[in-house]
Amino acid sequence: MSTGIPPPSFSSSPLESTDAGQRWEGEYMAWRPPGANANTSSANSNGSTAPPDIVNSAGASPHPSVLPNGKMSLAGISIRAFFLGVVLGISLIATIILLVWHPTPLWRLPFFISSLCLFHFLEFWVTAQYNTRDAEVSAFLLTANGAAYNIAHGSAMLECFIWHFLLAPKEGAGGGSWYSAIIVFFGLAAMIVGQIVRTVAMATAGSNFNHVVQARYREGHVLVTGGVYSLLRHPSYFGFFWWGLGSQLVMQNVVCFIGSRIQREERFLVAFFGDDYISYKSRTPVGIPFIA
Repeated sequence: MSTGIPPPSFSSSPLESTDAGQRWEGEYMAWRPPGANANTSSANSNGSTAPPDIVNSAGASPHPSVLPNGKMSLAGISIRAFFLGVVLGISLIATIILLVWHPTPLWRLPFFISSLCLFHFLEFWVTAQYNTRDAEVSAFLLTANGAAYNIAHGSAMLECFIWHFLLAPKEGAGGGSWYSAIIVFFGLAAMIVGQIVRTVAMATAGSNFNHVVQARYREGHVLVTGGVYSLLRHPSYFGFFWWGLGSQLVMQNVVCFIGSRIQREERFLVAFFGDDYISYKSRTPVGIPFIA
């Protein structure tokens, strides 16, 4: 008996076939990278045409980018996330032990390592959540920033070890002075504020954020001026600067500045957006000392 309701039809268009809101037999359609399926349609057991992403999902070849050694390698992402989680747990436990049960100023070293683990995990997670097309293995930033970035962190830990273990007097976990405790407090506050601002900035910019300074205009790239960008011109750099400054205050090390990268990026932004960016630049500060 006819119900008067026409049977459901499905488009074979790639845009519609990857829409997670559509369903087939009560299930969400599986997402597949563009070009992953060679066939555009297939018949189900009832003879009707089903979305290719559902019918071929079991036998479809994965996109090359998610295979081992690909830019979005699932194996590479999982091993890095696992590594960061393990190191984060171990370093947090070490921080508590050296701060509470065996007080020593060297608690700063595992604390810094745990902070780095959280920072790098959030770099990838926010990218995957709000800018999925750029969620590559390099988004963890473990090696993408070059040798100088890792050398700087290694030097900071070495300086902390030399000062608090070899040179400074052994006066407990706090460093033996009230001003040392105040410096640590302000350092922790700067790290928290910096991390929050950077994370919010990346989420707000979404697909317009990139870890690599863009020398060419990319289709769909827009100038983001809302949210935290209405208060700061480069909130992600602001966040990283104050996070880095705070971490060095906690370890009581020397601070390095990152002004040259901002100035280089602004030259490209002026070329991309012209007067719109110049106007935006004139009404929003950077929030980093010595950088206008």
